[in-house]
Amino acid sequence: MKKTDKIWIDGELVPWEKATVHVMTHSLHYGSAIFEGIRCYDTDKGTMIFRLDEHLKRFYNSSRIYGMQIPFAPDEVASAIKRTIRENNIKECYIRPIAFYGWDEVGVNPRGNRVHLAIALWPWLPYLGEEGLKNGVRCKISSWARIDPRSMPMMAKAAANYANSILARLEAQSEGYHEAILLNSSGMVTEGTGENIFLVSGGVVMTPPLSAGILPGITRQSIIELGRKMGLRVKEISLSRSELLLSDELFFSGTAAEVTPIREVDNQKIGNGVRGPVTEKIQSKFFDIVRGKDSTFSTWLESI
Repeated sequence: MKKTDKIWIDGELVPWEKATVHVMTHSLHYGSAIFEGIRCYDTDKGTMIFRLDEHLKRFYNSSRIYGMQIPFAPDEVASAIKRTIRENNIKECYIRPIAFYGWDEVGVNPRGNRVHLAIALWPWLPYLGEEGLKNGVRCKISSWARIDPRSMPMMAKAAANYANSILARLEAQSEGYHEAILLNSSGMVTEGTGENIFLVSGGVVMTPPLSAGILPGITRQSIIELGRKMGLRVKEISLSRSELLLSDELFFSGTAAEVTPIREVDNQKIGNGVRGPVTEKIQSKFFDIVRGKDSTFSTWLESI
């Protein structure tokens, strides 16, 4: 990670090295933090944040599910994000707002602990690599099942959920793969460890529904809207492991992953084993939009 100069925490900008928390912080012990991942891009019109309002809506939805009262209003957080970008004098970065409980009380019950809010940002290259963006990544179907929505609320972007992702990612990478794909307790496809997944078959673009137990990805929803605008047939539908293996194309979507092709699953080539034509068209259109070269969805970009 390439650090920046300052991090915003509880209303103040502090040097990166001084943005620390106490070892007894509740969220460190019990995984009770909620967070967001947002990107801003360098465009011809200056630095622009991608779908800020939608990300903040999900952030506050996550806090509602967990009963966490964030001590700042959404417009205050939006302003703080923009201020942090400007103060760090950075044109393109990944943005991480995180809300967490402090150290006032110990025990599973978080009530009685102060809620803190921090905003960090840093330059981040493509999550699965430049090579992955162009030629695709290799994936493994994880032996770990995706958390059942009856056990944890997958609609929330909560730190605790990512323990499941950590196990799947470690397993996949220890076996030489770039990423893992998780199935739910019914054996249906959900998502990657930090990305939503799309399948292309017969020219139709498909992605698992929210009911499969996935995070409602902002980039996922953008791809659905973008694909339909391009004249593609896009369906939210339950997908089996076999359908992945028999697909013409696969790709991940996410704030970090952006639009990353999948060239192989469990040592089996997907399609021709390279980035497919539909994926390439969607990927190209997506990057044109986020970099301000295509005004089709100009409302998705917000100036700092």
